[in-house]
Amino acid sequence: MKKSMVMGMVALGLLAGCTTTEEANQAIQGRWIGQSSDAFFAQYGPPVSAFDLNNGGTVYTWQGGETERTVSAQYRDMTKQEREFEEKRRGSTIINIGGNMAMDATPPGKVLLSPSRTERLGCEAQISTNSGGIITNIRTSRDTDGEGFSFSRCAEVFGVTS
Repeated sequence: MKKSMVMGMVALGLLAGCTTTEEANQAIQGRWIGQSSDAFFAQYGPPVSAFDLNNGGTVYTWQGGETERTVSAQYRDMTKQEREFEEKRRGSTIINIGGNMAMDATPPGKVLLSPSRTERLGCEAQISTNSGGIITNIRTSRDTDGEGFSFSRCAEVFGVTS
């Protein structure tokens, strides 16, 4: 019981350190509104597109932090009925349809819940400026999970901590 309490406290501590997209939005708005868009792009890289506004301002789309991570296959233990069925089936030929046998070979006594996969991670922000190039608004428009325990790739890219 003591061990499960300690593990629960560790899990809560890890979640407390996670930053959400909303927290990342608030942090980057506080840091960048009123600053030069040139300073932002010098630090994080150039925008992927720009749209000129009638008032002389510009709306930029910026993307960054692109990476990939591999998520391992997920399994669960077989139920008693599934084990009994498997034992009856043992002498028959097993055909794997649609799976990668090298990566997703189901261990004995387990049922495959989801195969291994690759996820693309990244951050996208919309940055509005006035005619002088000063940021008047900035918000994330696409934010995936982070590489680690973070709920926000943008938080990781912009160095936001909770």
